[in-house]
Amino acid sequence: MATEGQRRHPGELESSVLTVLWAAPGPMTPAEIQRTLGGGLARTTVNTILSRLHEKGVVERRRSGRAFAYAPAREAADAPGLAAHRMRTELDKEEDREAVLARFVSGLSDADEEHLRRLLGG
Repeated sequence: MATEGQRRHPGELESSVLTVLWAAPGPMTPAEIQRTLGGGLARTTVNTILSRLHEKGVVERRRSGRAFAYAPAREAADAPGLAAHRMRTELDKEEDREAVLARFVSGLSDADEEHLRRLLGG
C-alpha cells in the first residue's frame, strides 16, 4: 500500500474497494466505502473507482437516496470470480478465440492442465 502523499496504482485502489465490498454484509455507498478505507482517500476518487468497476461489470449499483449503493456483481463476488471475469473479458476482445484458448492452454502447468481436464469432464 502506498504511504501518505504517494500516488497509488489504480489497480491497487480497485482491489482495496473490492475487498471492502466483499467483506460488507450488503451494498455500500461511496461515503461508507471511503470511511471504511480511511487513509484520506477523497470521495471523488472512490466515486471514480466505483464508476470504472461498474463499467467493467465488476460491481452493480442501485439508487440509495441521492447516491448509488454498490455491491460486487454476482460473477465477481470473490477473487476467483473476478479473475474468471477478467479472463472472459480478455477472451471476448479477440476474434480468433480458438487461437487465444490454445495459447492459454499451452502455457498451463501440467497440474493446471489436469485440473482443467477434470473440470471439462474428460
